[in-house]
Amino acid sequence: MRASQHDPASRQGDAPGPVFLFDGDCAFCTNCARFLKRRVRTEARVLPWQWADLDALGVEQSEAEAAVLWVEPHLRRAGPDAVAVLLRRAQWYWKPFGGVLSLTPVSWLAWPVYRLIARNRHRLPGGTAACSLPQSERDRLGE
Repeated sequence: MRASQHDPASRQGDAPGPVFLFDGDCAFCTNCARFLKRRVRTEARVLPWQWADLDALGVEQSEAEAAVLWVEPHLRRAGPDAVAVLLRRAQWYWKPFGGVLSLTPVSWLAWPVYRLIARNRHRLPGGTAACSLPQSERDRLGE
């Protein structure tokens, strides 16, 4: 469910800069985002896509459901490419990891690994059964 326009966490126009979107209904994704917020200083706001104003960001819900996203006015990346941008824009010691992840042979391998993890995130530490459900089914569970 999208946040209301009056929710301060959802107003993207208030704070310039990039946004890193993740699945806030998935415990595994939320734990990964918590790690990013604690350990990886970045200019991006790390937000669950469910709290973001997707329309203002120009993001379709299906895009946000499919993979993590790096969104800024002139750049959009998904999955491991989004993670690579985030790392390249973080503290100096994270930049090499983002650079390596951006290399063509590595990025080709990163996508299948990302998809494997995404398909099995409900089995990973911190994952829950809800992590394996599409958003439409999660919404029905909450009714």
